[in-house]
Amino acid sequence: MNPIHILSLPLALAAVFSISGCGSGGGELSSNKQILVIGHRGASALRPEHTLASYTKAIEDGADVIEPDLVATKDGFLIARHENEISGTTNVAAIAKFADRKTKKMIDGNALEGWFTEDFTLAEIKELRAKERIPQIRPNNTQYDGQFEVPTLTEIIALAKSMSAKTGRTIHLYPETKHPSYFQSIGLPLEDRLLTVLEQDDYSAKRATIFIQSFETANLKSIRTKIGKSHPNYQLIQLMDDAKVQPPDFVLAGSKRTYGDLMTAAGMWEVAAYADGVGPYKLSIIPQDSKGNLGKPTALVSNAHEAGLRVHPYTFRPENNFLPADLKSNGLPATRNPDGLVTEIQTYLKAGIDGFFTDDPAIGRLAVDSFKRS
Repeated sequence: MNPIHILSLPLALAAVFSISGCGSGGGELSSNKQILVIGHRGASALRPEHTLASYTKAIEDGADVIEPDLVATKDGFLIARHENEISGTTNVAAIAKFADRKTKKMIDGNALEGWFTEDFTLAEIKELRAKERIPQIRPNNTQYDGQFEVPTLTEIIALAKSMSAKTGRTIHLYPETKHPSYFQSIGLPLEDRLLTVLEQDDYSAKRATIFIQSFETANLKSIRTKIGKSHPNYQLIQLMDDAKVQPPDFVLAGSKRTYGDLMTAAGMWEVAAYADGVGPYKLSIIPQDSKGNLGKPTALVSNAHEAGLRVHPYTFRPENNFLPADLKSNGLPATRNPDGLVTEIQTYLKAGIDGFFTDDPAIGRLAVDSFKRS
């Protein structure tokens, strides 16, 4: 693999677009043949996550799919935030009139203190502005702090639709229902709200492929029952944390089973009864050894493929801090390392994955297209 250096990235990306057409040309993704570059929270290595600016940058940089994590407001609107606790990704803590909204809650068994979306109306959420979640690793993103609103799912669909017309590519969507059991417990279930918004626009109802993802199993099964065969462009994806972790709904049901049980050959067939793919933590596919170097692939990909499931691992990030030890550069943890990320992604492509979540779709695009040509 020829290294792709930082200074050559813009030229190399332009070459990729001219050679490959950058991913899907439109319509439903009907097979696993296309390796998908999924903009994780947009292009979150380059713009504050889950903003229209981040999603736009991801599309411009070659993402086939953009990913909004969804939580609910007090009045039932779906908005894009990684968590319903928003002090780390917005300026809510600095707004005096919202000071009394700070509270403590139990979310999926975890005690959290802060400001929560379900305590704000959409109009109040729109008064907030996004900020960089990890400024110590992504200091350049802090220049955008305070500039961007928190978008609704409706606004994200409209962006994908307009960017599809602008680029000539169908931009697909990968919404995640965050903490669905919790939101159901407080009277704000996410599933029907998600399906209602998706069906309001022909673009998301029929034209784009919609990958609906969750770390829980029960809500995916519920969505499968609700949609039946009415939306062949809707694909359900079972997210999987570390093998030792339990799905939140398993914990609520008193089950002792873990994601590791779902990663087995038998477990993948169980998942295939209600889902179309899996989104595993990347180290479940290629673990790291005691020194932090990439090891040998597990049977996860082959187990999933035997059951007819796509495999979209998360998350591939360009900074040294997130790369395997043997792929880090000599820089600081915050140093961007495109060469290392390309090598990491291509190692996973060799293991047979069908797509991947990345915070930097430009580098992901280069990794996929240079892999195809190698």
